[in-house]
Amino acid sequence: MCTAIAYQTKDFYFGRTLDYESSYGEEIVVTPRKYTFSFLQGEVQEQGYAMIGMAHVVEDYPLYYEAVNEKGLGMAGLNFVGNAAYGRSVDGKTNVATYEFIPWVLRSCQTVEEVKDKLADLNLVGESFRGMFPAASLHWLIADATGSITVEMVADGLHVYDNPVGVLTNNPPFEQQMFLLNQYMYLSSKQPENRFASGLQLDAYSRGMGAIGLPGDLSSTSRFARAAFTKMNSIAKETEADSVGQFFHIMDAVSQQKGCCEVKEGEYEYTIYTSCCNATKGIYYYTTYENRQITAVVMQPEMLDQSRLFRYPMLREERICIQNETNVTKL
Repeated sequence: MCTAIAYQTKDFYFGRTLDYESSYGEEIVVTPRKYTFSFLQGEVQEQGYAMIGMAHVVEDYPLYYEAVNEKGLGMAGLNFVGNAAYGRSVDGKTNVATYEFIPWVLRSCQTVEEVKDKLADLNLVGESFRGMFPAASLHWLIADATGSITVEMVADGLHVYDNPVGVLTNNPPFEQQMFLLNQYMYLSSKQPENRFASGLQLDAYSRGMGAIGLPGDLSSTSRFARAAFTKMNSIAKETEADSVGQFFHIMDAVSQQKGCCEVKEGEYEYTIYTSCCNATKGIYYYTTYENRQITAVVMQPEMLDQSRLFRYPMLREERICIQNETNVTKL
Protein backbone atom coordinates (compact mmCIF):
# COMPACT_ATOMS: atom_id res chain seq x y z
CA MET A 1 0.00 0.00 0.00
CA CYS A 2 1.10 3.61 -0.42
CA THR A 3 0.49 7.18 0.70
CA ALA A 4 0.77 10.34 -1.42
CA ILE A 5 0.56 13.98 -0.35
CA ALA A 6 0.71 17.48 -1.77
CA TYR A 7 2.41 20.09 0.42
CA GLN A 8 2.86 23.85 0.09
CA THR A 9 5.39 26.18 1.69
CA LYS A 10 7.11 28.82 -0.46
CA ASP A 11 7.32 26.18 -3.21
CA PHE A 12 4.96 23.33 -4.04
CA TYR A 13 5.99 19.78 -3.09
CA PHE A 14 4.51 16.46 -4.16
CA GLY A 15 5.51 12.91 -3.26
CA ARG A 16 4.62 9.52 -1.89
CA THR A 17 5.70 6.33 -0.21
CA LEU A 18 5.84 3.14 -2.24
CA ASP A 19 4.90 0.30 0.09
CA TYR A 20 5.20 -3.19 -1.34
CA GLU A 21 6.92 -6.51 -0.72
CA SER A 22 9.36 -6.29 -3.64
CA SER A 23 10.96 -3.77 -5.97
CA TYR A 24 10.59 -3.78 -9.76
CA GLY A 25 13.86 -2.02 -10.57
CA GLU A 26 12.33 1.45 -10.50
CA GLU A 27 14.59 4.43 -11.13
CA ILE A 28 14.36 8.21 -11.36
CA VAL A 29 13.57 9.16 -14.95
CA VAL A 30 13.52 12.53 -16.71
CA THR A 31 11.37 12.53 -19.85
CA PRO A 32 12.32 15.60 -21.89
CA ARG A 33 10.00 17.62 -24.12
CA LYS A 34 10.91 15.89 -27.37
CA TYR A 35 10.59 12.28 -26.23
CA THR A 36 7.91 10.61 -28.40
CA PHE A 37 4.93 8.89 -26.76
CA SER A 38 2.62 6.63 -28.78
CA PHE A 39 -0.68 6.39 -26.94
CA LEU A 40 -3.23 3.56 -27.04
CA GLN A 41 -5.76 5.43 -29.14
CA GLY A 42 -3.22 5.99 -31.92
CA GLU A 43 -2.08 9.49 -30.96
CA VAL A 44 1.64 10.02 -31.47
CA GLN A 45 2.87 12.87 -29.30
CA GLU A 46 6.28 14.07 -30.45
CA GLN A 47 6.53 16.93 -27.96
CA GLY A 48 5.11 17.84 -24.57
CA TYR A 49 6.06 19.18 -21.17
CA ALA A 50 9.16 17.65 -19.60
CA MET A 51 8.62 15.56 -16.49
CA ILE A 52 10.62 13.89 -13.71
CA GLY A 53 9.60 11.04 -11.44
CA MET A 54 9.96 7.39 -10.48
CA ALA A 55 9.39 4.84 -13.24
CA HIS A 56 10.05 1.29 -14.34
CA VAL A 57 11.51 1.54 -17.86
CA VAL A 58 10.66 -1.23 -20.31
CA GLU A 59 11.82 -1.10 -23.95
CA ASP A 60 12.69 2.58 -23.45
CA TYR A 61 9.15 3.34 -22.24
CA PRO A 62 8.81 4.92 -18.77
CA LEU A 63 6.02 3.35 -16.72
CA TYR A 64 5.69 6.12 -14.15
CA TYR A 65 4.65 5.51 -10.54
CA GLU A 66 4.57 9.26 -9.87
CA ALA A 67 5.96 12.37 -11.52
CA VAL A 68 5.81 16.16 -11.75
CA ASN A 69 6.12 18.20 -14.92
CA GLU A 70 8.02 21.40 -15.64
CA LYS A 71 4.88 23.47 -15.01
CA GLY A 72 4.54 22.30 -11.41
CA LEU A 73 1.77 19.70 -11.83
CA GLY A 74 2.18 16.40 -9.98
CA MET A 75 0.47 13.00 -10.31
CA ALA A 76 0.77 9.66 -8.51
CA GLY A 77 -0.94 6.29 -8.98
CA LEU A 78 -1.75 4.23 -5.86
CA ASN A 79 -3.12 0.72 -5.48
CA PHE A 80 -6.93 0.54 -5.53
CA VAL A 81 -7.43 -3.23 -5.67
CA GLY A 82 -11.01 -4.44 -5.48
CA ASN A 83 -12.53 -1.10 -6.44
CA ALA A 84 -10.82 -0.04 -9.67
CA ALA A 85 -12.84 -1.17 -12.69
CA TYR A 86 -11.66 -0.70 -16.27
CA GLY A 87 -13.35 -1.71 -19.49
CA ARG A 88 -12.63 -1.75 -23.20
CA SER A 89 -12.25 1.12 -25.63
CA VAL A 90 -15.50 2.97 -26.33
CA ASP A 91 -16.27 4.86 -29.54
CA GLY A 92 -16.70 8.58 -28.93
CA LYS A 93 -14.63 8.50 -25.75
CA THR A 94 -10.99 9.38 -25.12
CA ASN A 95 -9.57 5.92 -24.39
CA VAL A 96 -6.42 5.90 -22.26
CA ALA A 97 -4.63 2.88 -20.80
CA THR A 98 -3.79 3.07 -17.12
CA TYR A 99 -0.05 2.62 -17.78
CA GLU A 100 0.01 5.78 -19.94
CA PHE A 101 -2.34 7.90 -17.83
CA ILE A 102 0.41 9.84 -16.02
CA PRO A 103 2.28 10.99 -19.16
CA TRP A 104 -1.04 11.55 -20.97
CA VAL A 105 -1.92 14.11 -18.29
CA LEU A 106 1.47 15.62 -17.41
CA ARG A 107 2.73 16.05 -20.96
CA SER A 108 -0.15 18.34 -21.91
CA CYS A 109 -1.57 19.99 -18.76
CA GLN A 110 -0.17 22.87 -16.69
CA THR A 111 -2.78 23.02 -13.91
CA VAL A 112 -5.38 20.96 -12.07
CA GLU A 113 -8.11 22.99 -13.77
CA GLU A 114 -6.75 21.99 -17.17
CA VAL A 115 -6.73 18.36 -16.03
CA LYS A 116 -10.41 18.55 -15.08
CA ASP A 117 -11.27 19.74 -18.59
CA LYS A 118 -9.09 17.05 -20.19
CA LEU A 119 -10.86 14.31 -18.20
CA ALA A 120 -14.33 15.21 -19.46
CA ASP A 121 -14.56 12.35 -22.00
CA LEU A 122 -12.00 10.02 -20.47
CA ASN A 123 -12.42 6.25 -20.51
CA LEU A 124 -9.66 4.41 -18.63
CA VAL A 125 -8.96 1.11 -20.34
CA GLY A 126 -7.60 -2.04 -18.68
CA GLU A 127 -5.06 -2.71 -21.39
CA SER A 128 -1.84 -4.59 -20.59
CA PHE A 129 1.46 -2.97 -21.47
CA ARG A 130 2.57 -4.57 -24.75
CA GLY A 131 1.26 -7.90 -23.51
CA MET A 132 3.87 -7.92 -20.72
CA PHE A 133 2.14 -6.54 -17.63
CA PRO A 134 -1.56 -6.66 -16.71
CA ALA A 135 -3.33 -3.40 -15.96
CA ALA A 136 -2.69 -2.30 -12.39
CA SER A 137 -5.68 -1.47 -10.18
CA LEU A 138 -5.03 2.18 -9.35
CA HIS A 139 -6.50 5.52 -8.45
CA TRP A 140 -4.64 8.82 -8.70
CA LEU A 141 -3.78 11.99 -6.80
CA ILE A 142 -3.24 14.99 -9.09
CA ALA A 143 -2.17 18.32 -7.61
CA ASP A 144 -0.58 21.71 -8.17
CA ALA A 145 0.02 24.75 -5.96
CA THR A 146 -3.69 25.67 -6.13
CA GLY A 147 -5.25 22.37 -5.07
CA SER A 148 -5.68 18.63 -5.50
CA ILE A 149 -8.08 16.16 -7.10
CA THR A 150 -8.56 12.40 -6.86
CA VAL A 151 -9.42 10.36 -9.96
CA GLU A 152 -11.10 6.96 -9.64
CA MET A 153 -12.54 4.62 -12.27
CA VAL A 154 -15.00 2.24 -10.61
CA ALA A 155 -17.90 0.02 -11.68
CA ASP A 156 -20.28 2.96 -12.25
CA GLY A 157 -17.77 5.03 -14.21
CA LEU A 158 -15.19 7.79 -13.81
CA HIS A 159 -15.22 9.98 -10.70
CA VAL A 160 -13.18 13.15 -10.22
CA TYR A 161 -13.21 14.50 -6.66
CA ASP A 162 -11.87 17.73 -5.25
CA ASN A 163 -9.40 16.69 -2.55
CA PRO A 164 -9.24 19.34 0.19
CA VAL A 165 -6.64 17.50 2.28
CA GLY A 166 -4.20 16.74 -0.56
CA VAL A 167 -3.75 13.15 0.65
CA LEU A 168 -4.43 9.76 -0.91
CA THR A 169 -3.91 6.21 0.33
CA ASN A 170 -5.67 3.08 -0.97
CA ASN A 171 -9.06 1.55 -0.12
CA PRO A 172 -11.88 2.34 0.42
CA PRO A 173 -12.87 4.86 -2.29
CA PHE A 174 -11.98 8.50 -1.68
CA GLU A 175 -15.48 9.67 -0.67
CA GLN A 176 -15.52 7.13 2.15
CA GLN A 177 -12.01 8.09 3.26
CA MET A 178 -13.09 11.71 3.54
CA PHE A 179 -16.29 10.77 5.38
CA LEU A 180 -14.32 8.76 7.95
CA LEU A 181 -12.35 11.89 8.89
CA ASN A 182 -15.52 13.05 10.67
CA GLN A 183 -14.76 10.64 13.49
CA TYR A 184 -11.47 12.46 14.20
CA MET A 185 -12.80 16.02 14.34
CA TYR A 186 -11.94 16.23 18.04
CA LEU A 187 -8.20 15.80 17.40
CA SER A 188 -5.99 18.81 17.97
CA SER A 189 -2.37 19.83 18.14
CA LYS A 190 -3.31 21.68 21.33
CA GLN A 191 -3.73 20.16 24.78
CA PRO A 192 -7.30 18.94 25.48
CA GLU A 193 -9.80 20.61 27.77
CA ASN A 194 -11.60 18.57 30.43
CA ARG A 195 -15.12 17.97 29.09
CA PHE A 196 -15.57 14.51 30.58
CA ALA A 197 -17.91 15.59 33.38
CA SER A 198 -18.56 18.73 35.37
CA GLY A 199 -17.11 18.69 38.84
CA LEU A 200 -14.56 15.98 38.04
CA GLN A 201 -10.94 17.10 38.21
CA LEU A 202 -8.98 15.64 35.28
CA ASP A 203 -5.57 16.85 34.18
CA ALA A 204 -3.44 16.55 31.07
CA TYR A 205 -0.57 14.42 32.37
CA SER A 206 1.47 14.48 29.16
CA ARG A 207 2.15 16.62 26.13
CA GLY A 208 0.46 15.59 22.88
CA MET A 209 -2.78 14.40 24.45
CA GLY A 210 -4.83 16.41 21.96
CA ALA A 211 -4.01 13.72 19.39
CA ILE A 212 -5.13 10.75 21.49
CA GLY A 213 -7.28 8.63 19.20
CA LEU A 214 -5.24 9.26 16.07
CA PRO A 215 -4.94 5.73 14.60
CA GLY A 216 -1.46 4.24 14.49
CA ASP A 217 -1.96 1.03 12.52
CA LEU A 218 -0.90 0.42 8.90
CA SER A 219 -4.34 0.14 7.27
CA SER A 220 -5.25 2.52 4.45
CA THR A 221 -7.93 4.36 6.41
CA SER A 222 -5.62 4.86 9.38
CA ARG A 223 -2.76 6.09 7.20
CA PHE A 224 -5.15 8.49 5.45
CA ALA A 225 -6.24 10.02 8.77
CA ARG A 226 -2.68 10.10 10.14
CA ALA A 227 -1.22 11.68 6.99
CA ALA A 228 -4.00 14.26 6.80
CA PHE A 229 -3.66 15.24 10.47
CA THR A 230 0.14 15.37 10.34
CA LYS A 231 0.31 17.29 7.08
CA MET A 232 -2.43 19.81 7.87
CA ASN A 233 -0.92 20.64 11.27
CA SER A 234 2.65 20.65 10.03
CA ILE A 235 4.71 23.84 10.20
CA ALA A 236 7.86 24.45 8.14
CA LYS A 237 10.05 27.42 7.34
CA GLU A 238 10.13 28.39 3.68
CA THR A 239 13.74 27.39 3.04
CA GLU A 240 14.31 24.42 0.73
CA ALA A 241 16.13 22.37 3.36
CA ASP A 242 13.42 22.91 5.98
CA SER A 243 10.55 22.28 3.55
CA VAL A 244 12.07 19.09 2.17
CA GLY A 245 13.03 17.89 5.65
CA GLN A 246 9.52 18.51 6.95
CA PHE A 247 8.00 16.69 3.99
CA PHE A 248 10.01 13.57 4.85
CA HIS A 249 9.05 13.92 8.51
CA ILE A 250 5.38 13.96 7.50
CA MET A 251 5.88 10.82 5.45
CA ASP A 252 7.67 9.16 8.37
CA ALA A 253 4.27 9.10 10.08
CA VAL A 254 3.04 6.54 7.53
CA SER A 255 6.20 4.57 6.68
CA GLN A 256 6.15 0.79 7.10
CA GLN A 257 8.87 -1.32 8.67
CA LYS A 258 9.80 -4.82 7.51
CA GLY A 259 8.10 -7.47 9.57
CA CYS A 260 4.99 -5.48 10.60
CA CYS A 261 2.74 -6.27 7.60
CA GLU A 262 2.91 -9.88 6.41
CA VAL A 263 1.33 -10.36 2.97
CA LYS A 264 2.11 -14.07 2.74
CA GLU A 265 4.33 -16.54 4.55
CA GLY A 266 7.76 -14.96 4.95
CA GLU A 267 6.99 -11.87 2.80
CA TYR A 268 6.36 -8.43 4.25
CA GLU A 269 5.21 -5.13 2.84
CA TYR A 270 7.52 -2.23 3.67
CA THR A 271 8.30 1.28 2.46
CA ILE A 272 10.61 0.66 -0.49
CA TYR A 273 11.14 4.37 -1.10
CA THR A 274 9.79 7.78 -0.15
CA SER A 275 9.81 10.64 -2.64
CA CYS A 276 9.47 14.40 -2.32
CA CYS A 277 9.50 16.45 -5.48
CA ASN A 278 9.89 20.21 -5.51
CA ALA A 279 7.42 20.65 -8.35
CA THR A 280 8.20 24.36 -8.59
CA LYS A 281 11.88 23.76 -9.35
CA GLY A 282 11.87 20.23 -10.81
CA ILE A 283 13.98 18.58 -8.10
CA TYR A 284 13.25 14.97 -7.17
CA TYR A 285 14.33 13.97 -3.65
CA TYR A 286 14.12 10.43 -2.32
CA THR A 287 15.13 8.03 0.42
CA THR A 288 15.01 4.23 0.33
CA TYR A 289 14.44 1.67 3.05
CA GLU A 290 18.16 0.87 3.04
CA ASN A 291 19.43 4.43 2.48
CA ARG A 292 17.86 7.10 4.64
CA GLN A 293 20.14 9.87 3.40
CA ILE A 294 18.16 12.25 1.17
CA THR A 295 19.33 12.07 -2.45
CA ALA A 296 18.33 14.54 -5.17
CA VAL A 297 18.03 14.40 -8.96
CA VAL A 298 17.57 17.75 -10.72
CA MET A 299 15.73 18.24 -13.99
CA GLN A 300 18.48 20.38 -15.52
CA PRO A 301 17.61 23.07 -18.14
CA GLU A 302 19.88 21.45 -20.73
CA MET A 303 17.84 18.23 -20.48
CA LEU A 304 14.50 19.80 -21.38
CA ASP A 305 14.75 19.96 -25.16
CA GLN A 306 16.32 16.54 -25.63
CA SER A 307 14.54 13.50 -27.07
CA ARG A 308 16.02 10.64 -24.99
CA LEU A 309 15.23 9.52 -21.47
CA PHE A 310 17.63 10.41 -18.63
CA ARG A 311 17.74 7.52 -16.14
CA TYR A 312 19.18 7.42 -12.60
CA PRO A 313 19.14 4.17 -10.59
CA MET A 314 18.28 4.69 -6.93
CA LEU A 315 21.17 4.73 -4.46
CA ARG A 316 20.05 1.98 -2.12
CA GLU A 317 23.01 1.28 0.17
CA GLU A 318 22.96 3.01 3.54
CA ARG A 319 25.21 6.06 3.65
CA ILE A 320 26.40 7.13 7.09
CA CYS A 321 28.32 10.32 7.78
CA ILE A 322 30.94 9.74 10.47
CA GLN A 323 31.30 13.11 12.18
CA ASN A 324 34.64 12.36 13.83
CA GLU A 325 36.02 10.09 11.13
CA THR A 326 39.59 8.86 11.41
CA ASN A 327 41.49 6.37 9.34
CA VAL A 328 40.81 3.68 11.92
CA THR A 329 37.03 4.20 12.16
CA LYS A 330 35.09 1.21 10.89
CA LEU A 331 31.36 0.51 10.67
